[in-house]
Amino acid sequence: MRGPRSEDPRPRRRGQGELEAQVLGALREAPGPVAAVWVRERLGGDLAYTTVMTILSRLHAKKAVTRERSGRSFLWRAASDEAGLAALRMHRVLDGQHDREAVLASFLTTLTPDDERLVRELLGDAANDPGNGPENGPENDPGA
Repeated sequence: MRGPRSEDPRPRRRGQGELEAQVLGALREAPGPVAAVWVRERLGGDLAYTTVMTILSRLHAKKAVTRERSGRSFLWRAASDEAGLAALRMHRVLDGQHDREAVLASFLTTLTPDDERLVRELLGDAANDPGNGPENGPENDPGA
C-alpha cells in the first residue's frame, strides 16, 4: 500500500490554464522577446522543453503571444495579459455558438449586481468614446 500523497516525490501536476498563465507572466516580465529556454528557466526548469514549446504554440494560436524568427528558433513576446487571454477564451466560446444573442442574454442574467453595474459602465464608456461608433465614420466627417 502506498503512503499518503504528500510523500509522493513527483512534482504536483499543473493544469494547462495554470501553465499558460505562468508562461504569460514570465513573458510579461521579460526584457524583450525571449527564447523558450528562457521561459523554461523562469518557470523553475522542472518542465520539459517540449511542454514549454507546446504551451507557447497554444498561446500563439490564441493570439496571446507573438513570435519572431531568430535563426532556427523563435523569440516570444506576450501580446496579451491574463485578462486578455480570458477575453480571447470567452470570444472563442461565443463564436462557437449559433445563437449569440441567447448566449449573451443568458450570461448577463447570471451576473452579480456589481458585475452588471461594471458592464453598464464599460458599455457607457464605449458609447461615449468619440472614436467609437458609425457617427465618426468618414462619410460623417465635415472636413472630408
